[in-house]
Amino acid sequence: MKQCPKCKRKYKDDSMRVCLDDGAQLSSITNDAGAAATEIPLHDQEKSAKRFLPFVLIAVVLIIGLAGGWLLLRSSQQSRNANNSTPDPAAEVKGAEPPHVRGNMNAPVTLEEFGDFQCGACGSYYPDLKKIETEYGERLRVIFRELPLVTMHDHALLAAQAAEAAGIQGKFWEMHDKLYENQATWSAKKDLVPVFADYAKEIGLNTDQFMKDLNGETVAARIFQDGKRAHSFGLKGTPSFFVNGKEAKDDNWKPEGLRQMINEALREAGK
Repeated sequence: MKQCPKCKRKYKDDSMRVCLDDGAQLSSITNDAGAAATEIPLHDQEKSAKRFLPFVLIAVVLIIGLAGGWLLLRSSQQSRNANNSTPDPAAEVKGAEPPHVRGNMNAPVTLEEFGDFQCGACGSYYPDLKKIETEYGERLRVIFRELPLVTMHDHALLAAQAAEAAGIQGKFWEMHDKLYENQATWSAKKDLVPVFADYAKEIGLNTDQFMKDLNGETVAARIFQDGKRAHSFGLKGTPSFFVNGKEAKDDNWKPEGLRQMINEALREAGK
């Protein structure tokens, strides 16, 4: 177990290194109530804090952005209505570049998903999305965006890091599938790093490089940028979908509704 030396918040997950409340370096504590917590040298705390600062920023953006994103979206919508213009998806915050794309790069329809690997609804939806990809084939390309709901799912951020670290070696979609197919297994674990390292090995990654990238700045930046895009749309939950830039609202987010939106987009494209 670990504890924040500032706010005294305790974490059962030993893979946590910094406090999500104040960004302080966590210290290991013993089960003996009378024993003192293990202290980490100050210079090591400063070095580690700098290393994990990007992930603290991610957590802050994901939490604060839920509220700020809604205000931004409302202001943007009011401005568009005033100008009587049609929203241009390309004018929004783009998210991580290049995005993770599966399917025909020149497909007439783009399905963009904002997902959380620990989200139960996302996991349940995963088989349906695979069917939709198969059904539409070359006419559809799928983009995945990271939106780990850190206030609801304690392993969501680390899972997103694992997927992005795999992506650096060109295996994002392999890890994406692995995480959703085994969601019930790894979600129940306390120490996920060895589990994700095993997944990395199974899909053919260089595990040493994977472990290095897991907490790297490139991974942190990609998750941060996808979070900014999600918040620019005012998204509050996962999975969230867009078809050619149009959000799947109400019942349209369900598989049949999503198919109807894709069919409509294909008709508009003359396909």
